[in-house]
Amino acid sequence: MTKHLGEAVIPTDFDVPVEPLWRAAHYTGEPGCIAEARAFASRFLEQLRTEWCAVADRRAYGELLLVVTELVTNADRHSNGPYILELEGTDSAITVCVYDSSTALPRRYPRDPERVGRHGMEIVYALASEVSAERVPVGKRVRVRFELNR
Repeated sequence: MTKHLGEAVIPTDFDVPVEPLWRAAHYTGEPGCIAEARAFASRFLEQLRTEWCAVADRRAYGELLLVVTELVTNADRHSNGPYILELEGTDSAITVCVYDSSTALPRRYPRDPERVGRHGMEIVYALASEVSAERVPVGKRVRVRFELNR
């Protein structure tokens, strides 16, 4: 790593990799859990701003909360048990993972402005740079990568 002071370049020999910020929360599915998950994501983003100097404007903040809301709402509706929200972030991106007990993978329906409901994954795909879903021993994991500066 090099440090630039004016025109001088000073080697610091401090090339230690830095671990991303990681937090997880467990939700029972009782009323209020979706709001708690949104608040958890909001606090996470604020911590990312402080510790990683992440630049996240109002658009990124709102879109991240929308992605989290859609994913935990799906877990809340389609699983028969608790779910876990994991957030991992750096100064440029956040990975959102939701684990739940259902083995049914989420479906992305074709665009249909006349359809009422079932637009959640359509929204997630529109806002995320990567989306994946896989079965895991406890049920399934939906993983979304969200870029802070696009």
